[in-house]
Amino acid sequence: MLSVIRVHLPSDIPIVGCELTPYVLLRRPDKTISNDDVSDYAPLDGYFLRYKWYRVQSDRKVAVCSVHPSEQATLQCLGCVKTKIPVGKSYHCSPKCFSDAWQHHRILHDRAVSAVNENGNEEEELFGRFNSSGSGNISASLSSSGSSPSLANGSASLYPAAATQRAGGETLFEVGRSKTYTPTAEDIGHVLKFECVVVDAGTKLPVGHVSTIVTSRVIPAPSPSPRRLISVGANDLMGHLDADGRISSSGTFSVLSYNILSDIYAASEFYSYCPSWALSWPYRRQNLLREIVGYCADIICLQEVQSDHFEEFFAPELEKHGYLALYKRKTNEVYSGNFNAIDGCATFFRRDRFSHVKKYEVEFNKAAQSLTDALLPSAQKKTALSRLVKDNVALIAVLEAKFSNQGGDNPGKRQLLCVANTHVNVPHDLKDVKLWQIHTLLKGLEKIAASADIPMLVCGDFNSVPGSAPHALLAEGKVDPMHLDLVVDPLNILRPPSKLAHQLPLVSAYSSFARMGVGPASEQQKKRMDPTTNEPLFTSCTRDFIGTLDYIFYTADSLTVESLLELLDEESLRKDTALPSPEWSSDHIALLAEFRCNPRPRR
Repeated sequence: MLSVIRVHLPSDIPIVGCELTPYVLLRRPDKTISNDDVSDYAPLDGYFLRYKWYRVQSDRKVAVCSVHPSEQATLQCLGCVKTKIPVGKSYHCSPKCFSDAWQHHRILHDRAVSAVNENGNEEEELFGRFNSSGSGNISASLSSSGSSPSLANGSASLYPAAATQRAGGETLFEVGRSKTYTPTAEDIGHVLKFECVVVDAGTKLPVGHVSTIVTSRVIPAPSPSPRRLISVGANDLMGHLDADGRISSSGTFSVLSYNILSDIYAASEFYSYCPSWALSWPYRRQNLLREIVGYCADIICLQEVQSDHFEEFFAPELEKHGYLALYKRKTNEVYSGNFNAIDGCATFFRRDRFSHVKKYEVEFNKAAQSLTDALLPSAQKKTALSRLVKDNVALIAVLEAKFSNQGGDNPGKRQLLCVANTHVNVPHDLKDVKLWQIHTLLKGLEKIAASADIPMLVCGDFNSVPGSAPHALLAEGKVDPMHLDLVVDPLNILRPPSKLAHQLPLVSAYSSFARMGVGPASEQQKKRMDPTTNEPLFTSCTRDFIGTLDYIFYTADSLTVESLLELLDEESLRKDTALPSPEWSSDHIALLAEFRCNPRPRR
């Protein structure tokens, strides 16, 4: 007979919007052990599994801390209540929590007051997801009776007829009848209970004991403060937003570049400062999706996307939001783990804004093989390849715009766009390999540019800081022969230095902040820029490293930057917190730029 051996959850901290999938270990009638589901549609030897989820509601209402959502709140910020900031942001678990969060939290008060003064309501911002983080001004103790505003939900449950009164002042409301369950806002502050039992398919009656799991209290999904889109051109941002908050002005489009931190790299030994539940993939994937969708970009370039996550999650989920997808997985000559867990680059584009024309795939391993075959004797090839082969790839997409360009464009002429997406994941000491890979990519893009009059974007995580040789090659079109990065070249692949050049008029999009005029927004962003390199102070921030590795480059003769997603500063990241965190689910930050196609002269 079918029997349940045990059930457990990978994490006992349930989070709103993050699917809970219990692990159910079964003993089948033939005595084999399995974790496969046995549904009433396909019973096994006359038996199947029945699942139920309950919300356990207590007479004692509970609020959760906005900074540490796994903790119960003991303080509430009255300043938040007075300024009508969402109540979930007003709670704290201790006076120290309140004090530590104050520098970040007071920004919410300032924005709320400013919004009321200017608009009479909260200002419209991109990615304006206020549902849990930050708090603080004047704090008051929460009474044990829960008389202050609470996160408890009193609306009807999904299956109200199944509610059963329990002893001890607790009521169980049935909220789900499948193996998986996704907590909702109704569940915040409540414990969930999962039941699994074997059922006779004939009588529909339970057989044997009921296996149960009781979770901790459901917490809201933490979210960062909104990041606004800052105009750097002549036009004001709000003139570019449609009813959905998406940039839609004729001739303009937006591009997002984001290293999302592959699950295979998100190990607790590397990010011990991040709570384990916030590092788990079921949580991070939902948080990343909310963030990415919230930016409403026309083109999305993601790095470190596992192949299984692309197929099973990102491609189908973003398709629901109107995106078509292209993907290039890394080669696997070095990696020896699960083939499906190899990461790669994914490019998405809105099907109502662009159509796909052509796809190019760059495999640097193949380029390394060609290089060694041409330059090195057989005896040295093995050593050379062990240095050059790093499995990195680039994905190049040629798209055709479905919107018309403004200005003196030739009537009926196609507006093409070339978008390169790459992740140059090379150890720091192999500077020659990193520079060679970027140079190889640029020479490939030059060939495309020579065959068509086409604007270009080069996006990704280049693992190269401003001022390095790879950055100089990208931003300046050449590398100083005396650059220190050229000292390490055991294979002589960088000789002569004069060959390290290209003719693409590439400019870093975020350098536009350095060229902005005078104003509050420009001064704030300039403080977050390095004045010596005109690049952000950081795009990656961990306990071990803080600096800029990610860029969006564009061909300045054919494109103009209109707007940029505001940069983060250290106040935007909580005190003593690095990335990833419960609010930000990657160790990198997203970059986004809005571009306008420059009018092309008639020929």
